[in-house]
Formats: sequence, structure tokens, C-alpha cells
Amino acid sequence: MAAETPASQGPAAGGSAGVTGGSAAGWSDRFEEGLHPVIERFNASIGFDIALLQQDLDGSIAHARMLGVCGVISPEEASRLEEGLEQVRSEAAAGRFQPGIEAEDVHFAVERRLIELLGSLGKKLHTGRSRNDQVGTDVRLWLRDRIDAIDGALQRFERALLAQAEAHADTLIPGYTHLQRAQPLALAHHLLAYIEMAERDRQRLADVRRRVNISPLGAAALAGTPVPIDRRHTAATLGFDAIYANSLDAVSDRDFAVEFMAAASLVMVHLSRLSEEVILWASEEFGFVSLTDRCATGSSLMPQKKNPDVPELVRGKSGRVFGHLIGLLTMIKGLPLAYNKDFQEDKEALFDGVATCLDCLEAMAILFEEGLEFRPARLEEAVGRDYSNATDVADYLVARGVPFREAYQLVGSLVKTCLREGLLLRELPLERWQSLHPAFAADIYGAIEPRQVVAARRSEGGTGFEQVRLQLERARQRLEAPEAGVA
Repeated sequence: MAAETPASQGPAAGGSAGVTGGSAAGWSDRFEEGLHPVIERFNASIGFDIALLQQDLDGSIAHARMLGVCGVISPEEASRLEEGLEQVRSEAAAGRFQPGIEAEDVHFAVERRLIELLGSLGKKLHTGRSRNDQVGTDVRLWLRDRIDAIDGALQRFERALLAQAEAHADTLIPGYTHLQRAQPLALAHHLLAYIEMAERDRQRLADVRRRVNISPLGAAALAGTPVPIDRRHTAATLGFDAIYANSLDAVSDRDFAVEFMAAASLVMVHLSRLSEEVILWASEEFGFVSLTDRCATGSSLMPQKKNPDVPELVRGKSGRVFGHLIGLLTMIKGLPLAYNKDFQEDKEALFDGVATCLDCLEAMAILFEEGLEFRPARLEEAVGRDYSNATDVADYLVARGVPFREAYQLVGSLVKTCLREGLLLRELPLERWQSLHPAFAADIYGAIEPRQVVAARRSEGGTGFEQVRLQLERARQRLEAPEAGVA
């Protein structure tokens, strides 16, 4: 997407047949030669920005209508331009609009075809705008729709997690810190943590969308235009919430692209964290889940293997999105105002970042919908054979007047003794408990039973079963709400 041609010029405005590397007349009579063939290929973006075709047509139709309303062209001319643009849309849908690199980019390709269809009238479409504000408009329209698609994918992912959480509201799972057994949890509580992350992702994307949804159209190349246009008319037609207040900022702002990629990177961080857990859970060492044949593959050599391909790929693909974020930041960090050809590099990053994020969200939703099965008996066994109830022994003493730090040291010594003797806390005879401290009574066994340990965490937001049911209901309500993050 090169710097702008004057409004009076356009592709196919004149002829320079036979010039190596393409016509010079797409620019102006200042140029006598076409581009070198290698530079023509290097310069062209049509190979990827054709993805913006529908948005370019939408923006051009809005611009044509506005020119007609403002009297820059006649209403009849505006109507004919719109008909011509819709014909290009129909040709594209039928596979008959396939511009090559000689078109350079999607904007020139559309305008060239419009001139072929309408003659000199097609040359009027570019009045009062620049490819600089045109491409900015196209990208924002495209990204706005993709943010909405990602929000939908996040909701599907949340629903898949919620369904598993509701099915396992009473199932226990070991909780970890430092990847060491810490305290038992309700499995639903663990899954709800990822729903909270996804809700923050939705909130961030909704916030980014507000800044994406500002129209640069009419800022022209960098300084505005003397043509009596109405920028707010095109903004309203295209569904933008506002227009850029500064024409320089309008054509040179790519903050929205960076913001989107940062938000998408956090989506991928959360998916990658969950993926790592699924990979661990599916291992024989953990055995917390079984993978179904729908979402796993085998080994070409070892017939017993079932590999967690989906979470492994998601974990790996996160790096692609992170890389695009760094690439965008690096691309814009030294650019002077206003438009620079460097901005052409934002398209492929955005296109791939969106596609990767959507693909990973869909894959992870399917994984939790039908690709794995939790193993409650194995989970129950896991939480019953460790010392993750040690804190509850200390809490038991605290409830009976023993200072926490004293109780903490006493239980630490007790765990050391049990480890040496190969005993679990629940296997200690009552007399040994009472020899340790007179506050212990027979009810210590109920207090350290894993299900009671979980139930006792009744503080708001905790893993206690009552709290988890409240969290499940809150998650259901949020997913039914019209806006992201509604409590």
C-alpha cells in the first residue's frame, strides 16, 4: 500500500504500454518508467491484502454515497459507482475477479476494474480520499469483524469449560503451587479460573474494539482535503463510533493493531497455560484425564501412544502471536509522521494473528467438548494420598486457640515424622495426635478428610463447594449477558 496518488489520478488513468515491470501511469506523468520487475513484486501487497476486498468495497460505496450527498458528484453518478462496486463484489464471489501483482494492491485493483466497467466515471471515486486513509479504514473494518468473531469463539470456549465444571462440581483435584501438591480443590474451581481469564480477554478485546471503531476516512494523504466532504457521513454509514480528530494521526495510527495483538497474546497465554495442564493431566504420571480418539493421534512407531496434539499445538502456536506483537512494535517504533510504506507490514501480522487465535480457541473448545474425559476415581485417589491437608491441621489448632506460627511449626515437624515413617496424616493413631498437642480430638480425622478440606474454604471466591456453586451461577449469567464481563 504505497503513498497516495493525487485525487485526479488513478490506475489506468493513462497508458504506458510495454514498460518493463508495469505501467508508470498509475502514479502520474512525473514517472516515465515502470518499476523493475523484482521491485514490482517486492512492492506489491495484492497477494495478501486481497483479504480486505469486501471492506474496500464497503468503504468505497460509503465514500461514493457521501460524495453524492455532498454534491461533489451527482446522485446519479454516486448510484452508478455503487452499482459498479457491487458488480465487482459479484465478480469476486463468482471467482472472476482475480487481480495479479500488476494491480499492486486491492485498492488499485478495485479502482482499475471500476474504470473498465464505468469509464471515466470510475476515475471520480478517488476524489477526496487517499489510499492512506482508505487502507486504514479497510483494516479497521476487517479487524472489527474479527474481534467480534474472536469474542464468539471465547464464549464457546467458556461454555465448554463451564459444562465440564458443572459436570464436576463435586469432583476433587490436587491444587499446586510451584508444581508441588498444595491443597485439594474442587475441579470446577480450577476450570472456573480459566473462565475468569477468558472473561478478562473478552473485556480487553471489547476495549480494543472501541478504539478500532474510529474512522480515518477523509483524512486523505495526511492533511485532509479541500474537497467538501462529510467525514461523519461515511463514519455513520460504516458503523464507526467516531472519526479521528487529527488527520496526521488518522493515517499513521497503528496503536489499535498493537493493542489487538497484545490482547490476542494474552488469549494465547491463557490457552497455553491450560494446554500445559492438559498435557500433564493426560500423562501416565498424572492420569487425571483420558484423551478421546477425536482429539488425539498416535505414534508412527509406538502403538501404545496417544498424544495430546491439540494442547501441544496450541502451546506452540502461542509463540507466533507473541512474535507478531513484537514485530508490530518494532515496525512502528521509529516511524516519523505520517504514512510510511512500513505500514504494509501490519497486514500479514494481523491476518495470521487473528487466524491463529481463532483456530486455537476453536480447537480448545472442541477438546473440552468432546476430546477429553476427567477420571474422578483417579483424582479422588490423588487427593487422598498426600499431605495437602497439612494446612488444615494447623487451622484445626488455630481454631482451638493455638497461635498460627506455633501450629505451623508443630505440623511441619509432624509431616517430617510421617514422611520418615511412611504414614499419611490420616493414618496416625489418635494417641499420637494427642501426644503432639492436647487440643487434638477424634474430630481431627473429619477435619482433614479431603472433601471437608475443600468444603471448609468458604471465603468468597474460594474453592468451597458452596462458593463454587455461586461461581458457576455467576459464570452462567455472564455468558447469557449481552456484553462481555457483565457480572
